[in-house]
Amino acid sequence: MIDKTSTKAEVLEAVRQWGGALQDASYELRGDKEVVMEAVRENSLALEFASEELRNDKEVVLAAVGYNGNLLRNGRALRYASEELKNDIDVVRAALSKSWTAVTYASRQIQRNIIQDWLGIKEVKND
Repeated sequence: MIDKTSTKAEVLEAVRQWGGALQDASYELRGDKEVVMEAVRENSLALEFASEELRNDKEVVLAAVGYNGNLLRNGRALRYASEELKNDIDVVRAALSKSWTAVTYASRQIQRNIIQDWLGIKEVKND
């Protein structure tokens, strides 16, 4: 069990066993890229507990939502990404490849584009 006073080594050991342990780490360690990467590799939804800065880090978010080695990620982790990355087509595609429900967390613009592509519409007019 870890808490806000746990060392980086203790937190790394904990998040490797269960990524959600990140929620009990200090704010400093929630902003440590190595710690957060280990957490999201074990449990992609641990992205929720990462610092704002790391929820805006494309590498971290892709590790959470996309394919990484032999580990399947959970596309629904997109809900914890920054607004900027919810509008990044590469990130959204990675999330959608794991879970179509991830579309609900994509930006409105990306959602519109997906619908237009699916329906074969060139342009949607706003009346």
